[in-house]
Amino acid sequence: MEPVVIDGSMLEGGGQTLRISSALSAILGVPIRIHSIRAGRSTPGLRPQHLTGLNLIKDLTNGSLEGGNIGSTEITLRPSQISGGEFSVDTKTAGSITLIVQAILPCLLFAGKKSVIKMKGGTNVEMSPPLDYFTDVFSSVAKRFGISFSCKLIKRGFYPKGCGEVDLTVEPVKRLSCVTLDQPQTLKCVNGVSFVAGTIPIRVANEMAHSATLKIHDSLGNIPVNIHQFKENKAFGNGAALILSCETADGMLLGGTGLGKPRNAANQVGQEAADELIESCFRKVCLDQYAQDQVIIFMALAEGISKVLVGPPTLHTRTAIHVTSQLTGVKFDIIDLKTQPETFIIECKGMGFVNTRL
Repeated sequence: MEPVVIDGSMLEGGGQTLRISSALSAILGVPIRIHSIRAGRSTPGLRPQHLTGLNLIKDLTNGSLEGGNIGSTEITLRPSQISGGEFSVDTKTAGSITLIVQAILPCLLFAGKKSVIKMKGGTNVEMSPPLDYFTDVFSSVAKRFGISFSCKLIKRGFYPKGCGEVDLTVEPVKRLSCVTLDQPQTLKCVNGVSFVAGTIPIRVANEMAHSATLKIHDSLGNIPVNIHQFKENKAFGNGAALILSCETADGMLLGGTGLGKPRNAANQVGQEAADELIESCFRKVCLDQYAQDQVIIFMALAEGISKVLVGPPTLHTRTAIHVTSQLTGVKFDIIDLKTQPETFIIECKGMGFVNTRL
């Protein structure tokens, strides 16, 4: 079979195209050739976390990979059947563990048995969802599709060395359920974690949490806010982070995150995380800006019509829709609800993909 050709420079022009297309290639059993990989980035081509994810998908499917080198701008992936089982991967950098999970989770759902993947890399790093967001906010959305997974934190890892450790466990499914998440949400409470690691003093965690709480109360009124502040002992190196989640009356979770950096004041990190959260809360949406793009592949694979209420579709979301439609043939509709602030419904009729290995 001739590979489906995918232009990696389209729209977002980053790793999103690579992650979604390689996952769908494995699930559908369709070979792909991706060119112009990460053409929209200052350092184009494969980075360690991308190559780690690709090699894992190759191994999971007993397939072949051409062009699998750091810096490569073109790869060809030819998958076989998804096996599942136990695997270990190591980016040997602070490459994001959660971005690897994004690539392999859809594949493992359609394996023939439970999978356990031991991963090393970065757990809280820039340009990627922190592990805490993934295990809290995203997992709550995933459950609605019938997805069951866990990410056990062994050790946190930060830029520049990484060395974080996470064990991912995924139960396969026969098929995914469609979701209807299209009603405006009523806010209930805000929870979160604010932590430091290494030589960074606990007062930084306290300041991040305090500034976030003030900002939330100033914008959302007297909503209950509970942010757990602590010193993380299970970590390699220095790091600081704040992860917030707002629970709605319907049990949805909306997220906001902040990452400590050298020369960034702790109160600034807190305000940035709060601002992210407040934007989604003001719109009363069901999915925040980070969950938007992550559900597209599951909507396409599910059986039935899925609808999700979101803010303005991000470039990552539009990229996910473009690549997913190219490989599955599923058509997505983006409906502008003409509200202020802006809200949209993303809708599709899924292909109802069935796991024949169960």
